[in-house]
Amino acid sequence: MNRKKVLLMGKSGSGKTSMRSIIFANYIARDTKRLGATIEVEHSHVRLLGTLVLNLWDCGGQESFMENYYRSQRENIFRNVEVLIYVFDVESRELEKDVHYYQSCLEAILQNSPEAKIFCLIHKMDLIEEEHRDNIFAERAEDLKKLSKPLDCTCYKTSIWDETLYKAWSSIVYMLIPNVQEIETSLHEFAEIQDADEVLLFERATFLVISHAQRHQHRDVHRFEKISNIIKQFKLSCSKLAAHFEAMEVRNSNFAAFIDVFTPNTYIMVISSDSQIPSEAILINIRNSRKHFERLEKDSQIQNRGALTFGR
Repeated sequence: MNRKKVLLMGKSGSGKTSMRSIIFANYIARDTKRLGATIEVEHSHVRLLGTLVLNLWDCGGQESFMENYYRSQRENIFRNVEVLIYVFDVESRELEKDVHYYQSCLEAILQNSPEAKIFCLIHKMDLIEEEHRDNIFAERAEDLKKLSKPLDCTCYKTSIWDETLYKAWSSIVYMLIPNVQEIETSLHEFAEIQDADEVLLFERATFLVISHAQRHQHRDVHRFEKISNIIKQFKLSCSKLAAHFEAMEVRNSNFAAFIDVFTPNTYIMVISSDSQIPSEAILINIRNSRKHFERLEKDSQIQNRGALTFGR
């Protein structure tokens, strides 16, 4: 079992538990209003792709807890951390205090887990007027990268109300998958044989994009996360009607798109600009490729990459 300790930290009210509930507990954004504040540390184990387990520590952000983390619980909290996700409320009126706690967190990480990867989520961006979001995010991200030295941090702008949350968490999970390059190579080969414009692989429970192959440029850089958001909402709607989502086909005059159950832990999406392509051809290739991708899931250290064989 591949376990990864992930710290989720930030000031109380910054939105940590809401985003965790949306990504991992199938909440929709409006339902997060009923969530209470996190008291001390909430532990959860999230299984992804069968063998990857996130040991998620959601750390309450009240001042008394934060001070306790950095003093009496310092080693327990910050030892053996693979990933730190620090959440900032973009409209916080206590920026100096936010920076102080973030720097204290970095000092503890540097002392106990210097190899940890650092992600900063500048959250609740929906509260900022759209025309100002990019500039405000760029300024905050630049400041945080300077504050983080000698550690490196990667920054994302996020909101529970749009696809940006999926973008950030997909990127984080992507970085944690040990054999992601093998998966991506296989997807590219599948796309070539299928003559598909794009092929996407989604983690089955969260519908986060974990890998993709792109053969033609697309102007919408947020399309993957939009699809994640839309399909997950549709899956939740199905479950409320006691129905089970398995597959979907969408066609118009410009493209054909297919989403289908793939391996025990993934869905696959195949997009083709040939809108007349028969459904059967796509489904045969998906079926014939399943065993190979199931092997990649089971063993992240496969030595014999072998050649892929798909049906036509």
